[in-house]
Amino acid sequence: RSMLRIQSRAYRNVLGWQLVATVFAAGAFWTWLDAPTAASILLGGLVGLAAGLGFVLVVQTSRGGADVGSTLRVAVRAEAVKVGVSVLLLWLVFTTYKAVVAVAFVGSFSLAILIFSLAIFVRDT
Repeated sequence: RSMLRIQSRAYRNVLGWQLVATVFAAGAFWTWLDAPTAASILLGGLVGLAAGLGFVLVVQTSRGGADVGSTLRVAVRAEAVKVGVSVLLLWLVFTTYKAVVAVAFVGSFSLAILIFSLAIFVRDT
């Protein structure tokens, strides 16, 4: 299979939920408030989505064994990538987008990360 195809149904679902929630919130706030707030919401959600995608790609491409130690190493490596991508992209947005609305940006980023954590509750059949 292609590396770009997400094999896990649970991860495909939560990444889709992240995207839908982000686009919906940005669109709603665009009509309700202003463009910088909507753009901040969109960017925050996309940062969370990118971090989740990094996690999934590490899990998907790892050649871990069936033992607990291998599984734990893959999980820790994937979480480290998720945190690294998050920090890098958060820094990038805050240093380059001068009109960022911090509360909207961090709020939508947090929501996207929370949605990603729901993957554990999705059946992968």
